[in-house]
Amino acid sequence: MAGPAPFDVQDIKRRMHGAVEALKHDFGGLRTGRAAISLLEPVHVDAYGANMPLAQVASISVPEARTLQISVWDRGLVHAVEKAIYASNLGLTPQTEGAVIRLHMPDLTQDRRKELVKVAHQYAEKARVAVRNVRRDGMDHLKALEKAHLMSEDDHKKKSDEVQKLTDDTIKDIDASLKHKEAEIMQV
Repeated sequence: MAGPAPFDVQDIKRRMHGAVEALKHDFGGLRTGRAAISLLEPVHVDAYGANMPLAQVASISVPEARTLQISVWDRGLVHAVEKAIYASNLGLTPQTEGAVIRLHMPDLTQDRRKELVKVAHQYAEKARVAVRNVRRDGMDHLKALEKAHLMSEDDHKKKSDEVQKLTDDTIKDIDASLKHKEAEIMQV
């Protein structure tokens, strides 16, 4: 029976980076009062007998800081796009002119901003947990290598320190992203 696979610090780094990328994607869906195309990523439209992402049936642009414009390619899908926007619970009301739908971002109340900050903190904690899980997997792998005598105690210590430093740096990135998002949400 073969022993544990060799330790790959690049794999640990890639997986931790994936947690940060997922956090940034989650943050993109939080509405801050400014129009952002990423706000419409979760919207799916029933079109041509399939459930398709909005970006596959229309082009989306930001003509003004607080307006999203959706240009539906097939006029027959305009109603389906409107329906999908209402169903998404984004709190946006479509204004339709032909095949063009405009979405105006309403002002955020202070209470809503505080709710969004709480959600941002939850997303950040989820990312921190994911990073700590990757760290735990890496440390367990190192222990297994040392136990199988495939790694010296000194190498184990060096690699453990490297994994811990990666973890600390990644958590700092997460905290910095959270601080930035919080400031963005609380801007009046």
